[in-house]
Amino acid sequence: MIPISGEDSMKRSKFTDAQIAFVLQQANEGVSVAEVCRKEGIAEATAI
Repeated sequence: MIPISGEDSMKRSKFTDAQIAFVLQQANEGVSVAEVCRKEGIAEATAI
């Protein structure tokens, strides 16, 4: 069994904090998931 501890065990996001914040802000403002995904170039499955 491999011990899991520290930051090395977590998968890094390929999205920046700014991109994540933008997507959340857009969704909060009522923009559709499909539209936000199209703007950011991400798959809808990633957003859901």
